[in-house]
Amino acid sequence: MDMADDPEYEEEEPSFSDSDDFVDDIEDDELLSDILREKPLEADGIDSVVVVDNVPQVGPERLEKLKNVIHKIFSKFGKITNEFYPEADGLTKGYIFLEYLAPTQAQEAVKNADGYKLDKQHTFRVNVFTDFDKYMNINDEWETPEKQDFKDFGNMRHWIEDPDCRDHFSVIYESGERTAIFANDAKEAITVEERARWTETYVRWSPKGTYLATFHQRGIALWGGEKFKQIQRFSHQGVSLIDFSPCERYVVTFSPLMDTKEDPQAIIIWDILTGQKKRGFHCESSAHWPIFKWSHDGKFFARMTQDTLSIYETPSMGLLDKKSLKISGIKDFSWSPGDNIIAFWVPEDKDIPARVTLMQLPSRQEIRVRNLFNVVDCKLHWQRNGDYLCVKVDRTPKGTQGVVTNFEIFRMREKQVPVDVVEMKEGIIAFAWEPNGSKFAVLHGESPRINSSFYHVKNNGKIELIKSFDKQQANSIFWSPQGQFLVLAGLRSMNGALAFVDTSDCTLMNIAEHYMASDVEWDPTGRYVVTSVSWWSHKVNHRTGPTDVSTGDSPVFLLELTAVAVDNAYWLWTFQGRLLQKNNKDRFCQLLWRPRPATLLGSEEIKVIKKDLKKYSKIFEQKDRLSQSKASKELVDKRRAMMEEYRSYREAAAQTLLDQKELRLELRGGVDTDELDSNVEDWEEETIEFFINEEIIPLGDL
Repeated sequence: MDMADDPEYEEEEPSFSDSDDFVDDIEDDELLSDILREKPLEADGIDSVVVVDNVPQVGPERLEKLKNVIHKIFSKFGKITNEFYPEADGLTKGYIFLEYLAPTQAQEAVKNADGYKLDKQHTFRVNVFTDFDKYMNINDEWETPEKQDFKDFGNMRHWIEDPDCRDHFSVIYESGERTAIFANDAKEAITVEERARWTETYVRWSPKGTYLATFHQRGIALWGGEKFKQIQRFSHQGVSLIDFSPCERYVVTFSPLMDTKEDPQAIIIWDILTGQKKRGFHCESSAHWPIFKWSHDGKFFARMTQDTLSIYETPSMGLLDKKSLKISGIKDFSWSPGDNIIAFWVPEDKDIPARVTLMQLPSRQEIRVRNLFNVVDCKLHWQRNGDYLCVKVDRTPKGTQGVVTNFEIFRMREKQVPVDVVEMKEGIIAFAWEPNGSKFAVLHGESPRINSSFYHVKNNGKIELIKSFDKQQANSIFWSPQGQFLVLAGLRSMNGALAFVDTSDCTLMNIAEHYMASDVEWDPTGRYVVTSVSWWSHKVNHRTGPTDVSTGDSPVFLLELTAVAVDNAYWLWTFQGRLLQKNNKDRFCQLLWRPRPATLLGSEEIKVIKKDLKKYSKIFEQKDRLSQSKASKELVDKRRAMMEEYRSYREAAAQTLLDQKELRLELRGGVDTDELDSNVEDWEEETIEFFINEEIIPLGDL
């Protein structure tokens, strides 16, 4: 019988009590770690909350609209799970609380929305809620901040220190798949950097050559330094156009995908050094890029809308004097390249004549107004130093048919800005100022009778016609950056006809052709010029560049009009028109020279260098002869290394010979045999004769 079945049997219950001497040394974290991990914390969720200050104070009737605007701006950084708008006396208090799904989203909102300008009166200040505890508990005693690691991108202007003074240029080929940076050399370009898929469309150099900008679907990247490291990136979805400020402090990006009424994102101005967004703008059309035009020093930028000229100042990015200029009918404007002067023109309005106005900034003082009559159109052309302004005026004089063109030349450096007039009786094809001088070139007439004329603006108030060439095959003018020399080019439809001209005496140095050439690019020194046939120009009917097809530095794509085979290549010429290289690249797309910053030398120092130029030219001529020799650079380096090795060996052997001299004298009884003519008096002359060979020839055989 089982004891468990015995009704009198009672099972003794086990004791769960601790013994008297038991010591509990197990922590709750060890026993309940999984449960304690889920215990709510006092600060749970606060890391995901942001506080937005400087929000408009509105009543109930406008609250819903405010919420929609706030939600549109801040929902880009993550999902908003909760929002709170404190109120008092029927109005919101001017600050709000937004809770995100995760703390990382809140941090992203702080990073991108702090400093966001909603309108003229409201600029958001955004903080994470936990910042309040941090700022409340700041120690009264000063603590030295932690030292931040310095990001060394190398020498940002290293190419200027090249001992052989080689300029850089960028090349895109293989239909955009490959991008390379080359150092120019008369014999053969030297590869500096080459990468696959470096950009998705085209590239752009900054005005001083410090940065190379590449385009990507999600934004822009800037590269620089000796190894072309990534310096900065700017997130702007669908970006297609950019523009730099002349000082390289700001970059402007345009995207047709981002704009909304409440949140202007079509055009964004960025701070290059910090990567921060400075301000966003609406943009209805990018047909006339750049929308914003910069002053020469980057202190101001301006845009034109209907009857309005808006001038902004940096670094605040706000309107100058907090208001725009109301200019009824304004058609175009342009900044002086040398001063903070803006030129604009207004067409005729009933009995009021058209006028060109020059305005000084920031004072807004009108320093010159020129009235014009019977005006059809005007174009503004500044000389690169801002010494002259040419206004090309197309008129229809009363009682005549057709259009007559005048050039109104403003002398900017003279008192009261006098104006000279040049009348042209033929249609104008192209106009261009000499960059560093007082001459200008004009192409006029109609094909096939196109003429080129060269004028000189003299100090005595006269404009002199220097020379004219008739029957030119040209539709574009390209001056050397240093002046004096230019190329008259017949691009695209004119099959790439080229004329190289020296304007000092107006001689044609050479006439050549680069068949179907689409672009002409001078190097910064004016020593070399490149002509090229772009694959883009013959394959795609799509424009991504902002400037005129004949003069722009951004690519312009045109529909293919012919089935004739064209070599996609770039050719290198001297400024005199001597062809140096033909570089064929598979599906070559774009070539851009890297700009140089302004020289640090003053005018007096430049005069001294020009005076002593013959002394320097001997050094350069010697280098040129060396570079033109048949020996390759590798062979020259090898020979130099061998010569250096021989010199080292010879010096070591000579030292050994000297160290062993005493030993030699001892072995030779004190006779110094190191010199061939040593101890001549001890020599003895002895003549030795010995038989070498004998040959007997019979006379009968002769």
